[in-house]
Amino acid sequence: MIRYIARRLLTLIPILFGVTLIVFLILVLVPGDPAVMAAGPNATTVEIENTRKVLGLDKPPLVQYVTFMWNASHGDFGYSFRTRRAVVDEMTERYPYTVLLAFAATLVSLIIAIPAGIISAVKRNSIWDNVSMVGALLGVSLPSFWLGLMLMLVFGVQLGWLPTSGADSPQTLILPAVTLGLGSAAMIARQTRSAMLEVLGQEYVRTARAKGLRERVVVTRHALRNALIPVVTVIGLQVGALLAGAVIVEMVFAWPGIGRLLVQSIGYRDYPVVQACILLLALTFAIINLVVDVLYGYLDPRIKHT
Repeated sequence: MIRYIARRLLTLIPILFGVTLIVFLILVLVPGDPAVMAAGPNATTVEIENTRKVLGLDKPPLVQYVTFMWNASHGDFGYSFRTRRAVVDEMTERYPYTVLLAFAATLVSLIIAIPAGIISAVKRNSIWDNVSMVGALLGVSLPSFWLGLMLMLVFGVQLGWLPTSGADSPQTLILPAVTLGLGSAAMIARQTRSAMLEVLGQEYVRTARAKGLRERVVVTRHALRNALIPVVTVIGLQVGALLAGAVIVEMVFAWPGIGRLLVQSIGYRDYPVVQACILLLALTFAIINLVVDVLYGYLDPRIKHT
């Protein structure tokens, strides 16, 4: 297992290298001069050139990229063009908010999706099955920004029950977490239903029922554990998607996470911050996938990692 994890971690190096290279090339090709934006609207040509030299933008793009990657490999991501603060400090402040939002959204999705998927499979073609699948279809179809605005309008503006922006109290987490979690719950519920239907038709489930075991025991102890393997895969992908998809929700709810920082930095052509944000999100996504692979061995002892 340790050798498998070490080998998987080594494969992250070319992945992260490729991600940062693609992002850097896109930033370089996008119109706009970061030096002009950093120097200010009233800056003279001389001031702009001096700013370009201070930021290292006077060097060829390849040299800029290699310099960034070399420094990043030593934990130094440089300084933000916009705030002139260390990028590490910016990330340290914002990343916990994104992780908190993703964790809360995942919790919301699991509370809704797992029971809904199980009930839909056990009571196939019933009213509960139809309601669950229609809800899942709506959850997949509704854009997160529209759903967030509707929740703000209803629960924040009209009813006044919940705050609509910021991160000043635990209540501010509810609306963005629900907005993110509903879309994820739809995907997980559909996968849970599909996996449960396949498992419930297996011979060992019929044998368990023939032994006189209660239906609850058959479903939870015998069927659910085997059905969780594909579901765990979807959950892992959804957690990664929540981290990436939090960008839109963070902007809608003014949530001070890394997604909002990323959008602001792209608009400002803040190369170091954008690259660091993408690098951190890619690393997080890859580690989540690794954790999911390791969980397979605990859910099904027949799966061996070599």
